[in-house]
Amino acid sequence: MTRRISKGRQRVDMVKIKNARNLGVTFSKRRAGLFKKACELCTLCGAEIAIVIFSPNGKVFSFGHPSVDTLVERFLGRNLPPPNNDVHNQQIVALREDGIRELNTKLMNLEGVLQIEKNRGESLREIRKRADGVWWESPTEELNLFELQHWKKALEILKQEVEKEAQMVNNNAFPFQTLGSAWTPPNCAS
Repeated sequence: MTRRISKGRQRVDMVKIKNARNLGVTFSKRRAGLFKKACELCTLCGAEIAIVIFSPNGKVFSFGHPSVDTLVERFLGRNLPPPNNDVHNQQIVALREDGIRELNTKLMNLEGVLQIEKNRGESLREIRKRADGVWWESPTEELNLFELQHWKKALEILKQEVEKEAQMVNNNAFPFQTLGSAWTPPNCAS
């Protein structure tokens, strides 16, 4: 088996790319790499960075930590105080707490739904126990609203199945084509 020899990583000449497709791909990849490096610099060193990029197509891309607007305002000397890291950290903590509260609310709602479904399951088991497998013979006066709704739905499904079976039986009752009545003599026109 022969090994395929790759060209490996090659040096790219720093000249403008003329092919539009290659230009777009290179722009996209390099932009993502630049934003990634800027994010790493912010995380590792606590630097405040604002990057604004205009693509060859005229689209604007930006990256900023804590935000592009505040850093541009500060750069232009609009007398904004430097950001307080304690305030920034308090905002992060507040956002986390909001997220936790939201997740707890969703969890409580799901637990409520789970309890309702458990109660429905118990109710269905109770219906089956009382009816001993013949649920349509159970007395309707003893059923609660949910049990009656379930019973109604089961009857509707059963009715649809019976109608479907009856339709199939009617369509296939006599698969042979008849040309006349068996009682009429063959010479008579019907």
